[in-house]
Amino acid sequence: MESRIDHLVVVAHSLEQGVAWCEATLSVTPGPGGKHPLMGTHNRLLRIDSPAYPSAYFEIIAIDSDTIAPAHKRWFDMDDAALRDAVRQQPRLVHFVASTPDAAAAIDALAQHGIDRGPLLKAERPVASGMLRWQISVRADGQRLFQGGLPAIIEWSGAHPTDAMPVSALTLQSLTVTHPRGDALRAAHRAIGLQGVAVETGAANLSATLLTPRGPITIESAGV
Repeated sequence: MESRIDHLVVVAHSLEQGVAWCEATLSVTPGPGGKHPLMGTHNRLLRIDSPAYPSAYFEIIAIDSDTIAPAHKRWFDMDDAALRDAVRQQPRLVHFVASTPDAAAAIDALAQHGIDRGPLLKAERPVASGMLRWQISVRADGQRLFQGGLPAIIEWSGAHPTDAMPVSALTLQSLTVTHPRGDALRAAHRAIGLQGVAVETGAANLSATLLTPRGPITIESAGV
């Protein structure tokens, strides 16, 4: 079993707010993304890959007010009242997604640790070069688990989003996850063979350091 960081998830109140935050905080403008009709969300994207984090990217995601709200919970706790209140003030790093060649096996491995990561949902969206297709784990209640410290699991079929993304001025340097149940979280990361993520025991937090045009910048979840 092996998995690695696929993308960081920054939730914004709106994409306009998210773009303004990205420009002010990281000195870059995110590229285009797409819509997710199944979840009623849309996003903007940036490559942040490096030798240590190949094919990694950065997602700013928000509820799409132009679409009908889904009957089910949205992914990444986006319907959670506390999270929505927090991102209304400013966008926040709240989660990350890990890619693996066998998402079903990764979910089974977590189940052996008593963790229900949720079923795999099939999704797709059009891009200029064709269609992106993937499977991603989403719980019925939309929860991230470990306050964002346990990644959602994704398996891509064919093309990956970074294949068509231009190189950006950002590169991911590190990701550290802190949680009161640090030992349990480490065990869960080991179960899926997750690489490149440090786990510490303490107050819940996600901390990602990115190399930007202004030098290293760290963004955090700060317990959300």
